[in-house]
Amino acid sequence: METRKTDIVKTLRTIKYDTATAQKMEKIALKLDRPQRLVFAQMVDYFHRSKKDPLDVNDELLKNTLLKQHKDYIGFIRTQENEILIPIKHEVDRMNRNQKTIMDHFGAMDIHNRTVLQSHRELLLGQKVHNDILRQVAGSLDGISDKMADREAMKEKFHYILDSYVQKRDSFGMMTPAREKEELLNRTRKQIDLL
Repeated sequence: METRKTDIVKTLRTIKYDTATAQKMEKIALKLDRPQRLVFAQMVDYFHRSKKDPLDVNDELLKNTLLKQHKDYIGFIRTQENEILIPIKHEVDRMNRNQKTIMDHFGAMDIHNRTVLQSHRELLLGQKVHNDILRQVAGSLDGISDKMADREAMKEKFHYILDSYVQKRDSFGMMTPAREKEELLNRTRKQIDLL
């Protein structure tokens, strides 16, 4: 049985656009290493599935803002490492040197009694400083952990508010009065202010 040629060939459509748009399309297709027709079909599917307006770039701005805040937190943690953890290591090294000094003096205890006592005092003082620094580190790490947890909770609440806004906005038709749209925007702003 012979298949008809029209059954095999898909019906193709043509869209006309300017040279600048064509160049952008070529760059996107090259970057993704896909044919332009496939990239175009995937863009249409994306906007159809996500129900996003291509002119609405706020989602990208939100992602970029969150990424910047995340980088700031990482920078803060690295600063704490340089300002607290590295000095702790230096202090521990100093304590080790003091302990070695004490051990050296134990061999000649009768002669160096005063030196041993002084080294012992320095060791105790070093241990106290070390314990204080460890308490500060523990407090800083608890604070960082709390801030990260608060940030995650804030993100979840903001996502909920944003999703509610988008869902309600998408349910509006062309005949929806501007007053309802303004009320939705005001309600959403109030919810964000309450965060």
